[in-house]
Amino acid sequence: MHQARDRANKLRAEIEELRYRYHVLNDPDVSDEVYTSLTKELRELEETYPELRDPNSPTQRVGGQPLEQFPTRRHSSPMLSLNDVFDRQELEEWAARVNKMLQQGQTSPSYHMDLKMDGLATALIYDYGELSYALTRGDGYNGEDITSNVRTIDTVPLRLRRDGTVEQAVYEGRIEIRGEVVIYKSDFQQLNAERGEQGEPAYANPRNLAAGSVRQLDPKLAASRPLRFHAYRVMGDTTPDNLYDEYQLAQALGFVVNDMHRLAPDVDGVMEFVNRWQTERQELDFQVDGVVVTVNQNHVRQELGVVGKAPRGAVAYKYPAEREVSTIKDIQVNVGRTGAVTPFAVLEPLQLAGTTVGMATLHNEDEIKRKDIQIGDHVVVQKAGDIIPEIVESLPKLRDGSQQPFHMPAHCPECDTPLWRPEDEAVIRCPNPDCPARTHRRIERFVSKSAFDIEGLGERIVKTLLDEDLIGDAADLFTLSVDQLEQLEGFGPKAARNTVEAIQASKRVPLDRFILALDIRHIGQEAAFELARAFGSLESFTRATEAELKQVDGIGDVVSRSVMNWMANSENQALIAKLQANGVTAEPTEQTGDKLGGLTFVITGTLANMSREEAETAIRNRGGSPTSSVSSNTDYVVTGMNPGSSKLQQARQHDITQIDEDQFYALL
Repeated sequence: MHQARDRANKLRAEIEELRYRYHVLNDPDVSDEVYTSLTKELRELEETYPELRDPNSPTQRVGGQPLEQFPTRRHSSPMLSLNDVFDRQELEEWAARVNKMLQQGQTSPSYHMDLKMDGLATALIYDYGELSYALTRGDGYNGEDITSNVRTIDTVPLRLRRDGTVEQAVYEGRIEIRGEVVIYKSDFQQLNAERGEQGEPAYANPRNLAAGSVRQLDPKLAASRPLRFHAYRVMGDTTPDNLYDEYQLAQALGFVVNDMHRLAPDVDGVMEFVNRWQTERQELDFQVDGVVVTVNQNHVRQELGVVGKAPRGAVAYKYPAEREVSTIKDIQVNVGRTGAVTPFAVLEPLQLAGTTVGMATLHNEDEIKRKDIQIGDHVVVQKAGDIIPEIVESLPKLRDGSQQPFHMPAHCPECDTPLWRPEDEAVIRCPNPDCPARTHRRIERFVSKSAFDIEGLGERIVKTLLDEDLIGDAADLFTLSVDQLEQLEGFGPKAARNTVEAIQASKRVPLDRFILALDIRHIGQEAAFELARAFGSLESFTRATEAELKQVDGIGDVVSRSVMNWMANSENQALIAKLQANGVTAEPTEQTGDKLGGLTFVITGTLANMSREEAETAIRNRGGSPTSSVSSNTDYVVTGMNPGSSKLQQARQHDITQIDEDQFYALL
């Protein structure tokens, strides 16, 4: 109990510090996801130990204290926060509670759905059609008067638009418009680009910049920021009795509304909307962190009332967080095929962007020191490029004295060879070419899809083959027998036969994939393809001079020198000879024409009818160039399922043509 109390006090102090900096000083320290994660942990702790509950706990508050520099006003009705749901089951439980509370004879309500924009909630009050004042959420009951700043936002009408479809009574009294102040991602990128040119630091993210801009004391500064207002409520004596019609009214009065808002009769319809926008939201020009699901009928919502500090008639369906907080249980190192020794964090497992994460890269020793990361720390975790988990920062204020600094090992953990750090490199390396870990990684590269593509030979099986001394290098794979594999745990007669057949079927490969499989440093898929196309045969490639290598498109001093050094090694020459002796043949790399000659492609997402490697090979075979990153030189971005948001943003920024899978096949 003593530990739980100490933990709760530390969490409350950290959350209140973040809230103060975020809401009052406009100097946010971490993202909303981090704040939500810490608050969630505290709420669970208070539920487990009810005696720890405190009326002043951050879990009992709606918003921050208003800034003293701004006058405050009371809201006409509270601007309440919404309870969150995170999956279909929680959504169904909420809908069941709503239906249970309906009066006898009432039919089940319909549900209004809109994207939950990540901005600053704002209320605009109009008297007789003219803007009177504007308020922030504040503490939910009293808001800061930010009228002078809101008046600078072009999407906020100073007078309500007169529309023949709107009842005259709307303009003859008081009406309140609630919505979100945001900054579009494209505007944010442009603003940061301009700051970069002036030597100024970049802003952190659009949401924080929008919040800070609205609450500047100088309206001129707010006017210089690309703020926008999106409406989502219209409140007044003469407004409609359902939320869907409120959106239509807001648009008629001159406000921007999200035109993707929809109605659904049941949870199935809500989930269809939720699932659609979980992917497609990346295409939008504003940040979205969930879907607001609301009982459409206003009078029903009023009857449902409020529970705690949230309305019963609405919830926020939150998408998986892109950042979360976890604890580092340990820091270990991994030895790669080039000898690079890379530290990684073993985490308390967490859900991040829809997957369970238990490890995260720490890059190198310098990064660990720069971010002040220790074993036992609470850390912020994100997925770099929406794929690779990495540590963003530590939270040293949550330390309790049990944390331990990490030091890189002096010797390789696999072969005990002294490690060394080459000049001008941040990476520490194991120099032993026969290190078991390096051998393991090299063989993994050899059997991968982009190289020999041997089905059924994954990381675990390769390690088992090495541990059982059935192979010593990649060439030994081609001598394996069914009898040998049947002796291994997990291999039955059928699995052993299928694996041997897959190995034998891979003996004939295109030259570019053979070159890639040799694992020559600095040789990736593109360089391997260009070398294969230039030399045509394995014999010509292995006999090439440095001068001949440099004549190949994209091959410079570093790559040519790396090839020459690799070929000069007698063990590498022996490997090629051993592969050939075991029946492996490198065939000329096929090129079916120059249809895509001079065109550069980036593929993002998952294609339905071919793998990423197959698509990139098809591009190369037609004279095109597949690359992994978007730049001004990119001609096409091919979008599959679940595309990366950063690549789509860069494509829009550079005005690059985006094509879907069918259009890509048409080009091929």
